[in-house]
Amino acid sequence: MRVIGTVGLAGSGKGEFAAVAEELGVPVVTMGDAVRAACRERGLDPAEHHGEVAQALRRENGPAAVAEASLPHVETALEDHETVLIDGIRSDVEVDVFRERFGDDFTLVAVDAPYEIREERVTERGRDAIGESGESLHDRDERELGFGLAEAIARAEVTIENAGTLESFRSRVREVLT
Repeated sequence: MRVIGTVGLAGSGKGEFAAVAEELGVPVVTMGDAVRAACRERGLDPAEHHGEVAQALRRENGPAAVAEASLPHVETALEDHETVLIDGIRSDVEVDVFRERFGDDFTLVAVDAPYEIREERVTERGRDAIGESGESLHDRDERELGFGLAEAIARAEVTIENAGTLESFRSRVREVLT
């Protein structure tokens, strides 16, 4: 059993990491899915309210709320697969949840890219483009760092720098996954 979690700021390449995992047949549990589901349960558009609902979930149910909501999905995926990827860990508290549950079978991978590159990527994505929700990338970074993201990044066993070519990044991701 291997559980790999990714951590990084918006636009760093976590989604691309997940895409490579899926290409290799590794199931991906996206922590943001728990937040999007909570948005829909509250009658809110996830594209506009993702950040505020993520904060509300943590206020209402504690800082580990999103990780705890994701655990059953990880465990289900492990029933049929040797490796599972958890996409989008946001805090050191969430790291603790996965380390406590999976022990030495859990590896945290930080994906890093310079601000300017991340800003360009986020702007091009459209799904959560800067300005669409009224939140700049800088503001989003600050919000996510407030969850304990910097502490989580610092705890990663592996860091992948994503400032080069897409193929070099994808190659490094394949190395980590296999």
